[in-house]
Amino acid sequence: MTIELWYVRSGRLVPTRRTRPATVATSRLALSELSAGPTPAEAATGMVTLLPAGVEVTRIVDGVATLGPVPSADDPADRRRLREAQVVWTLTQFPTVRRVRFPGGAPVGRADYPGLLAPIVVTGPSVGERVTAPLTVSGTADVFEATVSVRVLDDAGRQVAAAFGTASCGSGCRGDYRVVVNWRTNREQHGTIEVYEVSARDGTRINAVAVPVLLAPPDS
Repeated sequence: MTIELWYVRSGRLVPTRRTRPATVATSRLALSELSAGPTPAEAATGMVTLLPAGVEVTRIVDGVATLGPVPSADDPADRRRLREAQVVWTLTQFPTVRRVRFPGGAPVGRADYPGLLAPIVVTGPSVGERVTAPLTVSGTADVFEATVSVRVLDDAGRQVAAAFGTASCGSGCRGDYRVVVNWRTNREQHGTIEVYEVSARDGTRINAVAVPVLLAPPDS
């Protein structure tokens, strides 16, 4: 099964994915992976986790996942808010969880943590993923005129392809986007998928998100 984990980078939530053996204890698996932290490749992009080990879901009733004690409860408010948001965004990917109850608090959901997403969020591909063309780049964005741009860089940093698309909402609201980009390569190599917004002021790339990947030739 593939699960989505939400880590922290530069004070914002960022997603990545893990493929693990299937289990009925999905919430336990997700929190265990979340507290274990990013892989070396993910950490190289600036991802960190604020969730300590040992935090578990004690029960799930009527769409509310209740957590046991969370260590480091005396952290500053902004750090605690980010840590809670990591848990909320990770657990609410599952259909059985709509909200999360932390010890001593009322149930909260994703809407209770506004402002913690960057203008552009990339949910696919993930850091280190082996990708082939054509590739669908997906995520959410709140950008000018809902326009999301994508470019592919090879292992020398050269641009080998570019494309753009529109999110389902933009300029003050967040929408989903899917952009298909194509390129050619005859060998497997490290590369980068860069997703960005073109500045309405001067045409420069802004709010860029770089995802290191492995560019592979078409599957035979």
